[in-house]
Amino acid sequence: MTTVHGHCEPAFEGVKAAFQDNFDQNRDDGASVCITVDGRPVVDLWGGTRDAAHSLPWEQDTVVNVYSTTKTMAALTMLLLADRGVFALEDPVAKCWPEFAVEGKGDVTIAMLLAHSAGLSGLDTPAKGEAIYDHDDIAARLAAQAPWWKPGTASGYHALTQGYLLGEVVRRTTGKTLGTVFREEIAEPLGIDFHIGTPESVDPRIGDLIPPDQHLGEAAGGDPDSISARTFRSPLAVALDSRTLPWRRAELPAANGHGNARSVARAQALLACGGELDGKRILSEAGCRRALELQISGTDLVLNQPANFGMGYGLANPNMPLPPGMCYWGGWGGSLILVDQDRRVTVSFVMNRMVSTLMGDPRTLGIMGAAEAGFAGLAR
Repeated sequence: MTTVHGHCEPAFEGVKAAFQDNFDQNRDDGASVCITVDGRPVVDLWGGTRDAAHSLPWEQDTVVNVYSTTKTMAALTMLLLADRGVFALEDPVAKCWPEFAVEGKGDVTIAMLLAHSAGLSGLDTPAKGEAIYDHDDIAARLAAQAPWWKPGTASGYHALTQGYLLGEVVRRTTGKTLGTVFREEIAEPLGIDFHIGTPESVDPRIGDLIPPDQHLGEAAGGDPDSISARTFRSPLAVALDSRTLPWRRAELPAANGHGNARSVARAQALLACGGELDGKRILSEAGCRRALELQISGTDLVLNQPANFGMGYGLANPNMPLPPGMCYWGGWGGSLILVDQDRRVTVSFVMNRMVSTLMGDPRTLGIMGAAEAGFAGLAR
């Protein structure tokens, strides 16, 4: 039987039970779960093993690649820069990146990049292996490319390309990479153990992801010439690459952030708590609320299911009913973050055994339900 370690306040014992059940039912190898209320951790649990051989324990400071949960860190960074006046989210991308205006993209805004509605969810030409680590090359290809649909009319999940697009906007407006801005302005001031571009010093603590049976593109299924299939085919992400040093050292702000449930929950607690954490004001409350502004709604052209996007975060939709004031996103394999600005809470789950589904993981259902019961108990 897997032993669960850490801290859990009495109101959230149901979360601990659901987390333990995932191990007992052989759904998890190693994992962590964290819940914050007003920035304070009320649940901080971990357990299982962190390596593919199941010989090393998942420890308090174990981190893993969280794939698209990284996008919430990129979005938080963009909200911070907009709040500080570095750019406006309504600005055309071409204002800071003139080459981007070609092929009818002159009116594409930074907000469209955040909402996956820019029409650039994949590349016209192949990019795989170490080619996906060449930010300059892929950003230039995206700038030269025609959109796959009319920008601003629909979302099409920019699985990897969002990171290059946002990263180039940040580089052109600050002179720094997005990962550097995140580290200097958010992670280091708040002591958050989350990395976009992971340093060598963290390597001994990184757990192995246990890949699913399908590649990301195979999980999408359907017509190989569809927007969905083309999106996941190029740039191509392969789960086992996450164990390599080139993947860890690269900055892919849409996909290769490394952290655990504690660091994910703490970073997003900044958003949940209106931009102030531990007495440190990082961005304004109004800047935080912008995450909840609906940008696009409808059937996503890549995910092929209903999706509502705010500024870089998913909002409530028929497949993900959420309370008002809550936004979310997750990563390939199962990691998840929920952020509730009205109740000032976050719920995060991070694991190493991946499931093949792009959206939805049964391991989180019991945790989410128990978390809601805990919040209700606190309110009484």
